Amino acid sequence: MTILITGASKGIGFEIVKLFSQSQNTFVIAVSRNIDPLTKLINQKNTHSVLPVKADITSPADQKKIIKTLKTLGLKIDVLINNAGEIVNKPFEKITPKELLSVYNTNVFGPFTLIQTLLPYFNKKSKTHIVNVGSFGGFQGSSKFPGLSAYSSSKAALCGLTECLAEELKPKNISVNCLAIGAVQTEMLSKAFPGYKAPLKASEMAKFICNFALTGHSYFNGKIIPVSSSTP
Repeated sequence: MTILITGASKGIGFEIVKLFSQSQNTFVIAVSRNIDPLTKLINQKNTHSVLPVKADITSPADQKKIIKTLKTLGLKIDVLINNAGEIVNKPFEKITPKELLSVYNTNVFGPFTLIQTLLPYFNKKSKTHIVNVGSFGGFQGSSKFPGLSAYSSSKAALCGLTECLAEELKPKNISVNCLAIGAVQTEMLSKAFPGYKAPLKASEMAKFICNFALTGHSYFNGKIIPVSSSTP
């Protein structure tokens, strides 16, 4: 089983890679702009089940680099986890166009165009699964917080994209779901809520996401699922 995960070098993404690297039945393509932590992980564990790919999902050239990797190895994707994320914590009136575009590029446009690019490389012999890692802040009706207008609205857009793609990709036997995760102790959470201590570690949320990625599409399609025991 081939699993491709973006934002794989830190936080929840890195923990997901670590968990899948322990399985004999999975091969992980770990995509990140910084692959040093992934390289260290491979050297420490002496594992051949993880392949780091240095790439920025917002770059068309880097997306082609991912495709080249799949072609070279003759791989088809069984699971895609769109985990890469970006946040800016600023008052609404102070967010610059450049910052807004950067957040949307990583959280919305990147996953959108990456899925487009990868479509021919999904495994057609079995049902496949796209998991978009969203945020409880982008979940309709959830609590919203000052300073996170760019981030939360981008994650809300990812929720809408999930619902659209679930229907459009159904004939291709691809299920698409979004996990709207709540407070998890990560670097991103620290930027959003300095000083706040979350009830869950990145490794704990990673366990849930790994299991959902492998089994969730048997039960869900086009669903925005809140995964939150606490909200700051």
